[in-house]
Amino acid sequence: MKITVTDGNGNEKDVLAEHLEPGRIYVQDRGYAKLALFQQILDARCSFVCRLHDDAVYDLLEAYALTDDDRNAGIVFDRKVRLGSNKKTREQLSVPVRLIAVQCTPHVKRAKTGRGGPEQGETLLIATDRFDLEADVIALLFKHRWMIEIFFRFFKHVLGCRHLLSYCQNGIALQTYAAIIACMLIALWTGRKPTLRTYEMLCWYFTGMASEDELLAHISRLQKQD
Repeated sequence: MKITVTDGNGNEKDVLAEHLEPGRIYVQDRGYAKLALFQQILDARCSFVCRLHDDAVYDLLEAYALTDDDRNAGIVFDRKVRLGSNKKTREQLSVPVRLIAVQCTPHVKRAKTGRGGPEQGETLLIATDRFDLEADVIALLFKHRWMIEIFFRFFKHVLGCRHLLSYCQNGIALQTYAAIIACMLIALWTGRKPTLRTYEMLCWYFTGMASEDELLAHISRLQKQD
């Protein structure tokens, strides 16, 4: 794993383009759906699996038949397409790509906050240059990308790291390592995945707001849930 720490004022797509390494598959969300970036990835002898916006424009070149495994994986269609709406945009990406639509359960926002992008439709559009892989494998690759999102949600909401304690690279690394070590210790002590309640109980114990008996009683209740 490689992490690039910036001053927070740059463009993530530009940062990725500067650190491409040959022989890798870059799995990306729709914030990275840029034809010029796709071309840079190909020029670096890499591959991409990237979610597109629901309103992505393309010309259909060929439709592939779906297998039973594809249908079981929720694949709606598997196509060879040319991305872009006009000659200028198409010149940014020199080759056709594969476009796979995967059925999903839309996440409906409870309130309009202006954050997190547009609401999700009933399908995910996934573009890739890999025509050699099965459609269900492409869908699985993108699904595993969400492990990163889940980790950072856990990191911020359960381990209490919504705000950085330091803005220097060493300080960010120390806070990250400390949180991960704490997470692993909680798992070892309780035998279960850490939760916000367990994290809070440990904080109360270390600050003297909860006794050792209360902490052990909490851990005992967790173990009885197995």
